[in-house]
Amino acid sequence: MTTAAPDLRTRAEALGQSLPPLLAEAEMLASTVMMGEHGRRRAGLGDEFWQYRPAHQGDSARLIDWRRSARSDAHFVREREWQAAQSVTIWIDPAKSMSFTGDRARPPKSDRARLLGLALAVLLLRGGERVGLAGLASPRAGRAQLLRLAERLAAEAVGADYGAPETEGMVSHGRAVFLSDFLGDLKAIEAGLARAADRGVKGVLIQVLDPAEEEFPFDGRTIFDSMGGTLTHETRQAGDLRARYLARLAERKERLAALARAVGWHFTTHHTGAPAQGALLWAYMALQGER
Repeated sequence: MTTAAPDLRTRAEALGQSLPPLLAEAEMLASTVMMGEHGRRRAGLGDEFWQYRPAHQGDSARLIDWRRSARSDAHFVREREWQAAQSVTIWIDPAKSMSFTGDRARPPKSDRARLLGLALAVLLLRGGERVGLAGLASPRAGRAQLLRLAERLAAEAVGADYGAPETEGMVSHGRAVFLSDFLGDLKAIEAGLARAADRGVKGVLIQVLDPAEEEFPFDGRTIFDSMGGTLTHETRQAGDLRARYLARLAERKERLAALARAVGWHFTTHHTGAPAQGALLWAYMALQGER
């Protein structure tokens, strides 16, 4: 306890140098959404024992059930029902495809996804819920967790052109949010949803697209390169591809919506040219079961 505060101050100061605009913007965006009822206040939830789960990095030693842990080589945490119901894990696609923007006046998809994810975390943490980042930070409560999440989101895009949902660290019977363009392998997306569903996790898919990806405003000779440079296609008549492209995009959206419905999730598409408030309110209400 004696070193936690200085350590947090050090990280907060470092964060202040690297990510203040995103954190400030996220808190401002969250303030536009009215708070509703949250986790523990829901009917039917209480402090009854829910399950044991493996201890994660960052869990306090006081949370470990030593009697249960003594029966195996791993440490286990005794989780209560309200803790599971209040745990939300957010996955924000770090792949290079998210770096795309069709206009310098618009933010890249990655910036908008991080803004929405962090603003949603602000809302949930203010309501007393536990929020984490899949594979990066286990769900925890409190203001200090918001600083941790913002710090983790400062990471650069990974080497892959397209991302696949990460489910590591999700709490069984908790909730989750996937933010991505979902333009990669559908089988990988389906597998990620299946893993989450197998743990009883409910949540939302938010597809973040640039308006250029919706409208396909290309014509004449055009060279299409993936953001990672691993895929390229050259054509002299880009306009001739528009109808086929739009049909493929519509088909993908329908497929994503069907995958979400199959596991009891919600799906929506958000454009970086639109205000972020609408997508944030939609996600917040969907997580509260009001959609």
